[in-house]
Amino acid sequence: MATLKLGEEKGAADGREDYTQDGTVNLKGKPVLRSNTGRWKACSFIVGYEVFERMAYYGIASNLVLYLTNKLREGTVKSANNVTNWVGTVWMTPILGAYIADAFLGRYWTFVLASAIYFSGMSLLTLAVSVPALKPPSCGHGIKIEDCHKKASALQKGIFYCALYIIAIGTGGTKPNISTMGADQFDDFEPKEREQKLSFFNWWMFSIFFGTLFSNTFLIYIQDNVGWSLGYGLPTIGLLVSILVFLVGTPFYRHKLPSGSPMTRIAQVIVAAVRKWKEPVPTDPKELHELSLEEYSKSNKFRIDHTPSLSRFLDKAAVKIGPSSPWMLSPVTQVEETKQMVKMLPILIATLIPSAAVAQGGTLFIKQGATLNRSMGPHFKIPPACLTAFITIFMLVTIVIYDRYMVPFLRRYTKNPRGITLLQRMGIGLVLHVVIMLTACFVERKRLHVARTEGTLGKEDIVPLTIFILLPQFALMGVADNFVEVAKLEFFYDQAPEGMKSLGTSYFTTSLGIGHFLSSVLLTTVSDVAKRNGHRGWVLDNLNISHLDYYYALLAILSFLNLVFYFLVAKLFVYNVDVESKRDLQEAIDAAAPSKGLAAKAGTGFG
Repeated sequence: MATLKLGEEKGAADGREDYTQDGTVNLKGKPVLRSNTGRWKACSFIVGYEVFERMAYYGIASNLVLYLTNKLREGTVKSANNVTNWVGTVWMTPILGAYIADAFLGRYWTFVLASAIYFSGMSLLTLAVSVPALKPPSCGHGIKIEDCHKKASALQKGIFYCALYIIAIGTGGTKPNISTMGADQFDDFEPKEREQKLSFFNWWMFSIFFGTLFSNTFLIYIQDNVGWSLGYGLPTIGLLVSILVFLVGTPFYRHKLPSGSPMTRIAQVIVAAVRKWKEPVPTDPKELHELSLEEYSKSNKFRIDHTPSLSRFLDKAAVKIGPSSPWMLSPVTQVEETKQMVKMLPILIATLIPSAAVAQGGTLFIKQGATLNRSMGPHFKIPPACLTAFITIFMLVTIVIYDRYMVPFLRRYTKNPRGITLLQRMGIGLVLHVVIMLTACFVERKRLHVARTEGTLGKEDIVPLTIFILLPQFALMGVADNFVEVAKLEFFYDQAPEGMKSLGTSYFTTSLGIGHFLSSVLLTTVSDVAKRNGHRGWVLDNLNISHLDYYYALLAILSFLNLVFYFLVAKLFVYNVDVESKRDLQEAIDAAAPSKGLAAKAGTGFG
């Protein structure tokens, strides 16, 4: 845990070097001293928030499919799709939150406002499962679900889902900004802080899964054995604690100023390029339109040099011809920002199928667990959703081993500060996703074989097979998360331009969001198509006569095809210029505008 040391550095004798050089300011917009702000001192509050917030979120999400099944009486396909649709919305709304943060309010105030919405949704959800008039009627003791004719009213369902989607709106403002804000606490211009930042996303994911572990064990047990009121009430209290922890750290945070709407800047480049599509691009990049170093220095913005990445089509936006309106002429830096966001789209597409596979861990995998022998001794039964704790456990163990042992070992041979590149790390995880779905397929075939052999084919029949037969697929998913999810988050943040970091982080959440929606589409399509021509179908309410093994085999095939696509786009991807290039441009700006001193900041993209 040496990376978590606060490590106070002393400034230079004149005090100049003690100010951050990456453009960060305090809440009043003034430059901040390095010794008093940021680094792990500030991140301790942000990481503390994430532990409690993840406990709150997964306290709802992990067991949601069983609440929809057992309390709202929804079938297998409907309950699974309602979970993935909600989770998909949770991961898609950060696009809006990132836009508001980058264009108007900044990350801090967007986060604070969204947290209030998030907490109101959690409070309403707790009321929806606690107040007699709002919660679904009970079937009574000993009555099986298929024999129960009491249904939740439209009002009860409406309030429950309203609360869920209020939570989704709230998380839209918190998710893209909290991790980005954490990374902002490290100044890339200071070598020690730059080194600490390399480990930040590893420990960030560690905090996420540490909070998740509590939810996947203690809270799920409370929900299944004590009641949903306490089971949802505790996450709500946890969210309140997390918000208070974040607010306490306010004096120590570094902030990046809003730099205008990234969507607008990207749209201006595309429109300008289309309007000048017939114009030739000069062979000398210096003939393209660009602002002076002094102008970037005055506005504390980053200048990016021209690169030959992507096609020369977008360069047409900087060709000096015709009117000079923003929708007709864009500076080279704005064009390069657009290139950096556009060139990540193929990688984003390549993460959608794996995200759809991840969705199975919170839906069908849990449904399978409910059909198996869950006894651990004569008096205790493990809740099916508790198996997701093994995703967390294996993620925590793997991330520590990776960060503390594998990275230093690999670094000796590759000379890469991260050990291997982010895309290589992600590729290892995508290979594991193919293995996960194949494992799930073979395990399900075994479960169905035992069900047929033992004659346990009823909807409520328990297959005489231990629930821990599902352990390998949950464990492998935790290992894969260390490679895919951590690398994905760091990659989209790292390769996004300075003024679009929140938008870059929203690529990570978008991947998970679209992936969960894709899971809903796949499950619905497979369920409908498999029933044609009088066939029984692959995914039924009675899993003991279903064919989830076929569905998992399909996901394995799609994951393999996606892996081939990923290898292609990853090989073609060109990383941004290394951060060391920022230092050279910083010196040039300081020489061009010495009066700006501390305020002059500029640079190229991250490497």
